[in-house]
Amino acid sequence: MENNLLVRLATADDIQYAETITNEMEESAKARGTGIAKRSPAYIIQKMEEGKAVIALTPDGAWVGFCYIEAWEHGKYVANSGLIVSPSFRKTGVATEIKRKIFALSREKYPHAKIFGLTTGLAVMKINSDLGYEPVTYSELTTDEEFWKGCRSCVNYEILMSKGRKNCMCTAMLFDPAEAKQKAAALVVTPDGELQDEKRHFQGNFKLFERWVRFKQFVLLKAFGKQTENGQEKRKSLLGILFW
Repeated sequence: MENNLLVRLATADDIQYAETITNEMEESAKARGTGIAKRSPAYIIQKMEEGKAVIALTPDGAWVGFCYIEAWEHGKYVANSGLIVSPSFRKTGVATEIKRKIFALSREKYPHAKIFGLTTGLAVMKINSDLGYEPVTYSELTTDEEFWKGCRSCVNYEILMSKGRKNCMCTAMLFDPAEAKQKAAALVVTPDGELQDEKRHFQGNFKLFERWVRFKQFVLLKAFGKQTENGQEKRKSLLGILFW
């Protein structure tokens, strides 16, 4: 790929990068103003040793990016978590390649699992859309309490709980292999010989979806601000995060 970067399955030989990865995850979360489930180097090493992670490196071995797999409800649901790219390699396309690799690895290891994600990042939403994810309600995600505990470190956790864990600043997206199979059967051939899925509305109209996401987040912030004593201050802070 661009810059001759190597994106591959992470192994036990990559444990030397674990601390760098967790440090960058923490710094990135601080810069965005949003929290993520904190992970230790030991946890990242575990994912490498289990063959449930993808890593990106330069030809001379410098770390570039990382992502790992988490399974919930005995493999019924899978999340591609912890996507992180070194600041100097952002906007190079490496995040897209990492997501493609980790998605393929998830499909290989958990062929029947529903793959989902929660994110406020529009770039990640676009990548997910291209992979076949669709926006869904929170009710379609895992109910595993261990997954939702990961939201506690997020600055928006109070919003999540105020909504009964049914909505928040993040957009939920889901890839359902059963639905994907049905859609594949529904593909039609256009007059110019191209395949087209007549049921896909989200892909190809991402600008409209982006506006909807922004509006949803604004409404949530406005409602949350009215519910708290220091709502005005919190709302201003969170709006700064939303439109950074």
